[in-house]
Amino acid sequence: QVQLVESGGGLVQPGGSLRLSCAASGSIFRINDMGWYRQAPGKERELVASITRGGSINYADSAKGRFTISRDNAKNTVYLQMNSLKAEDTAVYYCNAGVRRKTWTVAEDYWGQGTPVTVSS
Repeated sequence: QVQLVESGGGLVQPGGSLRLSCAASGSIFRINDMGWYRQAPGKERELVASITRGGSINYADSAKGRFTISRDNAKNTVYLQMNSLKAEDTAVYYCNAGVRRKTWTVAEDYWGQGTPVTVSS
């Protein structure tokens, strides 16, 4: 079994910052891509940012210049530094990871339980 546990969400004023963390644990051989998604009320879940094991990064246009994704492979952890937050960033943020549980298995998708981020004055 594999668990992804997010932390760092909360209430922040417009223009403020938050740092999300997501730690993977359990039966893990290797983690391939890791990423952050978000889902606002009444909207579909969307990609915010992703990072490969080797460090290649992809950002949604809405995140470019404001958010920074990083990871620590030794800790099986991915981070999302969010700066200059706007009201439209309000959403539940979900961590995603492609996990290989054994040397002979392919990567499977795992999701965290989500951490809410509210940007409001």
